[in-house]
Amino acid sequence: MDVHRMIDMLRGSNFLVLGRAGMDLYADPPGTRTEEAAHFTSALGGSAANIAAGIVKLGGTASLLTTLSDDAVGRFVRRQLEHYGVGTAHLRTVAGEARTSLAVVETRLHDCQSVIYRNAAADFALQPKDVAAVGMQDYGALIVTGTALAVEPSRAATLMAMQMARAAQRPVILDIDYRPYSWTSAADAAATCSEAARGCDLLVGNDLEFDVMAGGSGGRELAEQLAKQCSGVIYKMGENGSIGFAGGNSFLTPIFPVAALKPTGAGDAFMAGLVTGLAAGMDLPAALRRGTAAAAITVTRVGCAPASPTTRELAEFISRHPWQA
Repeated sequence: MDVHRMIDMLRGSNFLVLGRAGMDLYADPPGTRTEEAAHFTSALGGSAANIAAGIVKLGGTASLLTTLSDDAVGRFVRRQLEHYGVGTAHLRTVAGEARTSLAVVETRLHDCQSVIYRNAAADFALQPKDVAAVGMQDYGALIVTGTALAVEPSRAATLMAMQMARAAQRPVILDIDYRPYSWTSAADAAATCSEAARGCDLLVGNDLEFDVMAGGSGGRELAEQLAKQCSGVIYKMGENGSIGFAGGNSFLTPIFPVAALKPTGAGDAFMAGLVTGLAAGMDLPAALRRGTAAAAITVTRVGCAPASPTTRELAEFISRHPWQA
């Protein structure tokens, strides 16, 4: 479908977000290195959970499709999702040795250390039967975070969800979300993410992720090429902004200059701002500016989900930066 039809289909969407959720522990106070910390603050984590929470904070509706461990950390995540207003009807608890992800993170702009515990990650236990139980017609669009494609049975479940969404004529949005430690090899990631990209309508990734998909060369060229088969492709370049490709056209969106506290959380907030903008009927350039503003706000605060903006905060931020209006 072309980008205009996709935007029409996304209007007022109730989003289903598939992927990982976890607990983040931040060394406290901000600026403290983990090895020197005596205190930590807890927060909701995981790309899919952060995106879903960000959507709700921006006035949208979102539910999460994932699996959580049957322990205190899994219960923490469920309670946090409920706190943010994210739908939890499609969360399944898994027993045994599976563990919900834990990230120990620092609020530091430079040399920011992140220690990720994903041994026997619970979200990788997502199965096709979990997806089959979802009424895809109840949702306006499916957002997939690509880490869910890394291993089985989560890979098969994720591809099945994408197929179901397309069969129900619901737009599919794929955030490549490449985490090297989750994959057996970069080649496996490239092949699998390329397969998934062929089944999505809007593809979002950064320059490193597209470079991996391209086999180590020509990430931007690949993004342009994929835009010929998708409604749109967003190529993020960190401090250099992002390029949107759609309908044979491209446009650069620069970042908002801010005094950042840390680099984490920007991508998830960007996605939440982007899709809620599209759901509000914005064209792709305007929705990209909205996503860029949400990312800018998030890096100035502690955490990811707690740092993502509300609708009012985002509007006030954009009003103070008329050069991006």
